[in-house]
Amino acid sequence: MGFEDLGSVVRGRVLAGGDAGFAAASRPWNLAVEQPVAAVVEAADAADVAAVVRWAGGRGLSVAAQATGHGATGSAAGAVLVRTAALDGVEVDPVRRVARVGAGVSWGRVQEAAAVHGLTGLPGSSPGVGVVGYTLGGGLSWFGRRHGWAADAVRAWEVVTAQGERVRVTASSDPDLFWALCGGGGDVAVVTAVELGLFGAPELYGGALVWPVSRAAAVAAAFAEVTAGAPEELSVWWSLHRFPGAKPSVSVQAVSLGGVGAAERSLAPLVSVGGAVRDTLGVLGVAQLGSVSGDPVDPTPGVARTELLTGEVGEWSAALAAEPLDPLFGVQVRHLGGALAGPSATPFGPLEEPFYAYAFGAPVGPGGAGAVLGRLERLFSGVAVSGRKPLTALAGGEPVGRVFSPRVLERLGRIKRERDPRGVVRAAHPVLG
Repeated sequence: MGFEDLGSVVRGRVLAGGDAGFAAASRPWNLAVEQPVAAVVEAADAADVAAVVRWAGGRGLSVAAQATGHGATGSAAGAVLVRTAALDGVEVDPVRRVARVGAGVSWGRVQEAAAVHGLTGLPGSSPGVGVVGYTLGGGLSWFGRRHGWAADAVRAWEVVTAQGERVRVTASSDPDLFWALCGGGGDVAVVTAVELGLFGAPELYGGALVWPVSRAAAVAAAFAEVTAGAPEELSVWWSLHRFPGAKPSVSVQAVSLGGVGAAERSLAPLVSVGGAVRDTLGVLGVAQLGSVSGDPVDPTPGVARTELLTGEVGEWSAALAAEPLDPLFGVQVRHLGGALAGPSATPFGPLEEPFYAYAFGAPVGPGGAGAVLGRLERLFSGVAVSGRKPLTALAGGEPVGRVFSPRVLERLGRIKRERDPRGVVRAAHPVLG
């Protein structure tokens, strides 16, 4: 199929196979994910997005939208990929505590704009992750224990429907569509902007403590003590890293909304472990959250698995540190609970499990992906998992039934069939399989 006439209905650049720049434009952030799309449109604005949806729908094609491609799963194969990077507006209303954020905006820019007013959004660990994709998947934040899912903070969505119409969606204007977007994955409309509630952040405290792996047992015990009594304002994550060419290490990352004194008292058991080779704990700016965990900035190939853990993790994490992880590079355990376990209007609902564990490796050489997946299977066989997981933690090919209950999945499927019967919109995790 030719795409020459697509260029006549949009202002942005259109690229198809064989065009210079097509390979780079179609490539997702995770370089291990294959994404053979039919064409790429670098949308200039929301009107471009609507034009692409109408054009594709009229030709029996699907449309997938990505800003950074962090959440790509390969589901966009054969679709027209809409890149939304140019939809980059950020407007903060400090009185209403609301930010309007374009679909191409990453969390780092939102935090910079909110920090000027002593406010924060509900970002995750990486400032480079797109706000819209993260929020469509629910959004697990550093501040989730205090404020819940990022999707619960959504005030409105600006979308292009499967029919190519631009509409603003709120909980009162279209309850079904609003609910399906707030953590349901965006499989029913293409988002062009989102309005998010912001929260007070007058004084943050946080950073990381890093120890040689020989201190792993003591760190695991201190982590268990801190998380057992942590206030909702405090989030603490444990990590194990075994990168090639570097000495293995264990670390704890922490961020607190509760002020310096309260945070220092809560984290005292970890500080008292001693022997840390790095300590960055201190007063933290809202726009500095990305420095706490130091997530990769550049696109990279990776194979990962995430599970929600149902019990204590001290013995398991200490055991992991005592054995080879090859070919894995790292494991991270995040403390949940607090507001995340409370009422939620998202399709996922309350997140009742106490811990979230993430492990990853790079698929190097022939059979590399299989080796990583096998090691991940063995790693998680040593700890009790709930079997379900947040949508953004779902790997490509995993069923959405691991995320949503049968009742919720039936409702999402009904909305998809009613609003997009031709399957024009394609999300990273299609609700109809």
